[in-house]
Amino acid sequence: MAEKRDRVGFGSSYRKGSLRDIGSEQEIGAVLGGQVWMVKPDKKAAFQNPCLWMTAGVVKNKNCNNFFDCTTCKYDQGMRMQVEKGRQISWQDSMRLRPDLERVCRHTLTGRIANRACGYDYQCSKCDFDQYFEDFWTPRAKSTPFEVQSVKGFDVPMDYYFHNGHTWARIESGGFIRIGMDDFSMKLLGKADALDLPLMGKEVDMGKAGWGMRRRNNEADVLSPVGGVIVEVNPTVREKPELANRQPYSDGWLFVLRTPDVKASMKQLMANSDSLNWISDEVQTLEGMIEEVAGPLAADGGYLQEDIYGNLPDLGWNNLTKTFLKTG
Repeated sequence: MAEKRDRVGFGSSYRKGSLRDIGSEQEIGAVLGGQVWMVKPDKKAAFQNPCLWMTAGVVKNKNCNNFFDCTTCKYDQGMRMQVEKGRQISWQDSMRLRPDLERVCRHTLTGRIANRACGYDYQCSKCDFDQYFEDFWTPRAKSTPFEVQSVKGFDVPMDYYFHNGHTWARIESGGFIRIGMDDFSMKLLGKADALDLPLMGKEVDMGKAGWGMRRRNNEADVLSPVGGVIVEVNPTVREKPELANRQPYSDGWLFVLRTPDVKASMKQLMANSDSLNWISDEVQTLEGMIEEVAGPLAADGGYLQEDIYGNLPDLGWNNLTKTFLKTG
């Protein structure tokens, strides 16, 4: 992707990147909406994802590259060690030096919420709102792709990561990972009668069966794209599984999990051009299967209809799940 110029900063340029790019000395890596962006700002550039230590005035230039998850951030840990040794002022003390009206919540400082005053003197561990924001609001927030490409009628968002078992993962604020099934699998198998989702607190493993899908007398195991502990399950999808078909990348998300190493988990998945090429290959495989069952006129280069299995049951449920979901 060619570099673009935008209001990220005056005279700055940006491009889509990957987790491998983060740490580059020439560019600043940031994650926004699950997509890695590499920015080259000039001296006046404004930061898209400013670090808490920067917005509090402790350091001049530092962008967040850890999804606003301070608890696992090595930079934050290093800064706190300097504070303990008396070599550095903490971001909390820096904020306490400001006038009362400028003492805003840490989530306002990082641009995650609108202007909100801090009422706990930056003792975040005692703040009810902080706990609500991190543990309740963030996991439940709606996930919506910024850009969606289409491959013969199958939607592929550009800021999501894909597992070859047709599940997706998206990195979100705070280091949470939202999980769902992709548009291809939903159109392939049709409307689910039920989704057997894992319970909160359950641990799932990457590449292992994490949940199930049922349609009439057919069942399918689905592989989890990443491993971790479930912290939130979509209650609406439990009651209305068809939502996963209608809006697989937004309201049809399935659950949210926490994993010890977000970057390592995502390196094993596909994104952007890789995911587009993969879906294109999967469509070709599917078209070949359709031609074997229904003849060459069934796959004529146009868009495949929804509920492919329902329209062509001779494709075989187990054959489809084994070929595409890698289970069965």
